[in-house]
Amino acid sequence: MDGIRYNRNILIEGLGETGQQKIHNSSVLVVGAGGLGSPVLFYLAAAGIGTLGIIDHDVIDLSNLQRQILHRTDEIGKSKVVSAKEKLKALNPEVNVITYEELFTMENAADLVRQYDFIIDCCDNYETKFLINDICVAEQKAYSHGAVLSLRGEVMTYIPGSADYRKIFDSPPEKEHSLTSAQAGILGSIAGIIGSIQATEAIKYFTGLGNLILDRLLVLEGETMTFYSLKV
Repeated sequence: MDGIRYNRNILIEGLGETGQQKIHNSSVLVVGAGGLGSPVLFYLAAAGIGTLGIIDHDVIDLSNLQRQILHRTDEIGKSKVVSAKEKLKALNPEVNVITYEELFTMENAADLVRQYDFIIDCCDNYETKFLINDICVAEQKAYSHGAVLSLRGEVMTYIPGSADYRKIFDSPPEKEHSLTSAQAGILGSIAGIIGSIQATEAIKYFTGLGNLILDRLLVLEGETMTFYSLKV
């Protein structure tokens, strides 16, 4: 572990070399390498997370580049997980990056989740969000939920014993009643803010710094740049 690389982390009161070693010894699975996954993966790799798993079955499309900052124009058509791994290894060769070019499904979810210490939901559909929640609750795994649409974002953290996603939403909405980014749009910088918060939650979880976003949903209204919490 390169102390010079992580010097600014080590200088943080309450983190120090011990906290940095905890970060180095930790593993995170990121579900989705898009708008949320890009800042999450960049910041976790920069922070020195020992192992990063990335699962995404998609390839890069021109419409992704407005917010998915891991990827480049000359990579259109390329696998997102391959593109992500190349950038992360270039940023920090010390990080072990494991890629899964597939969907996160009921068939593989439990096996994947069991291999990691913390899970981060960076997907873009309700079905997968509920699956991540249900598997993490069943396997007693901590995870961070994040979502963005238009100028709005939300984030919460689950650890065993705290309120989970289903305490807020019982089930996925009917498709005819839910908007997607292809319909409502999404400001890339809002995804950047929420993804950065998710990365921070993972680091705080491993190091014990501060308080996690537990038993509440943190909501960002980008139009007024207002944050508020919905207590669960």
